[in-house]
This record gives sequence, structure tokens and C-alpha cells, in this order.
Amino acid sequence: MEFRHLGRSGLLVSEISYGNWITHGSQVEADQATACVHAALDLGITTFDTADVYAGTRAEAVLGDALKGQRREGLEIFTKVYWPTGPGRNDRGLSRKHILESINGSLRRLQTDYVDLYQAHRYDYATPLEETMQAFADVVRSGKALYIGVSEWKAEEIRAAHALARELNVQLVSNQPQYSALYRVIEAEVVPASEELGVGQIVWSPLGQGVLTGKYLPGQPPPAGSRATDEKSGANFIARLLKDDVLAAVQQLKPLAEQAGLTMAQLGVAWVLQNPNVSSAIVGATRPEQLQDNVKASGVKLDAELLKRIDEVLAPVVVSDPALTTSPAERP
Repeated sequence: MEFRHLGRSGLLVSEISYGNWITHGSQVEADQATACVHAALDLGITTFDTADVYAGTRAEAVLGDALKGQRREGLEIFTKVYWPTGPGRNDRGLSRKHILESINGSLRRLQTDYVDLYQAHRYDYATPLEETMQAFADVVRSGKALYIGVSEWKAEEIRAAHALARELNVQLVSNQPQYSALYRVIEAEVVPASEELGVGQIVWSPLGQGVLTGKYLPGQPPPAGSRATDEKSGANFIARLLKDDVLAAVQQLKPLAEQAGLTMAQLGVAWVLQNPNVSSAIVGATRPEQLQDNVKASGVKLDAELLKRIDEVLAPVVVSDPALTTSPAERP
């Protein structure tokens, strides 16, 4: 496993991080989730990403149990706040009340005194940005988080938050967007702004919800037990990618992966890591052996000719409109 700085901070994170968005607490039983976390640790992954909303707060609790007994200083634990975690009007968003209450809940479930990174899971248009950033600064000053970040924010929103963070003398070091060879909406605006500000990307879905593994074939039903067949594992998220033109283009990557000596999954993860603004790629797993394959993408260098061929093959189906980076107009 190789390591990168998170943005322009001094914090080093594993190039491949482990996330439990649609697995722990829902799709995968606790003992299997623990096996996956321990496999990640054995493979050199030290960075773990979760959120209070995942599986209705259960994902944080499962991760906390799985990491119990590990040396805390040897881990980087990330979580997020914004989406609803309860029935109340204030159990959502980025108000001072919700942020300060949510960090306490996350720490309790994760069984830790602090998180390394606390992230705004979306932009909250119902709360003044100054209020949100002051609350995040107070979380840092209280020692409950070391750094702050955002997720799926537009370039101009990242700029405004970064300016306030500097005024408040705290470090906004990261953004967590969706990014893959199929979904490149951050490249036009978010990445240039982030490079200027020293903000790194922690990217989710580097395998395009699993489509870039090549297991979904054009004109054929999804494999039994795959994400596309299970509502609990995000079938609605992957549905938009299960188009024959997308699947046919992905199949053309197979000989390119073989020539590079990589599996399709390794090629997909390695592709996002070629972007120098990417600090870490989040992968999930329902079985430990999936991680054993994915981590081999760490340290892989793809040559210019291969990257060019990937671009040519996927060009007709790549999504790149920066306007697709959005947050709800109103709190959910």
C-alpha cells in the first residue's frame, strides 16, 4: 500500500481507503463486515470512511466494533454529517445544532474520542455558510476532529468554505466526490479549484458502481447477487449505468486491462489514482477477497498510451458535465 497527503495537509492516507456506504449495517452482516475491515487492515489500508446516515447510523457502529482494539494512532477515520439521522426538523442539514449534536453521536458509535476528518456530506442552502464553518471550527478546536472536508460541493462553494476556514484558522483539506473513468464531472471546475486551494479528492465509486469490473454484459440480465439486483445494495444508483452502450464500451476495456497485466477492477481504481489531485480512492466490499484484488491498484502507473486508449473507448459514454455536482435545494 502506498500513501498520499490529504490535500496540502500533513496527513497521510492510504491510496485506497475502505468505505461502508451500502454494506455495513444493511447488505452485510456484522461478522462479515468485521472480516472485511480486518482484511483491509491486513492489506495495508489504514483509512476508513463512513457517515452518520449510512444504514440509519448502524454503519458507524459496525465500523467502530470492527476497529475495536486497533491502535488508534495508526488509523485515519472519516465520517460525515448532513443527511437526516432522526425524525426531528433539526436532525439534518448543517446548522450549528445538528453539527455539534451529530459529531457526539458519531464519536459514540465509532467508539473513539476524535475523527481524523469530519465532512459536510452536501451543501446546506438553508444554513448560512458562516454558521456551518464556525460550527466545524469549534468541532476542531474541541479536539473532536482534526481536519474538515466537504462532499459533492461545487467549485465556488469549496472556494467560499476554504476562505472562511482560513479566517477561522482551521484546515479544510478535502472534497469527497463521485469520480471514475465513466463519471468525470469534477475535472472541469472542482479539480482546478482544489489544486489551487490545496484541497484533495477522496473519490467514491471509482468502479462506477461496479460497472467498470466488466461483470455486467450488454443485452443480458445482471448477475444474480450483484448490486444491480439488490435494492439494499444500491440498485437504484447503478440503474442509470446499465445501458447497452455503456456496457459495450466497458467490455472494450478488457483487452487493455489484460495488456497492462491488471484485472478490470484494478484498472478502474488505478485510473482514478493517476489524477494527482486524488488523495485516496474509496472501495467497499462484501467479501474480503474483493479487497485483495482492489488493493493491487495501489502504486500502479498507467502509461500515456493506455490512458489515451481508455479515453477513446469511453468517450461516447463518459459523463463530464460539471453542473451535475449538486446538493438538494431544500433539506431532505
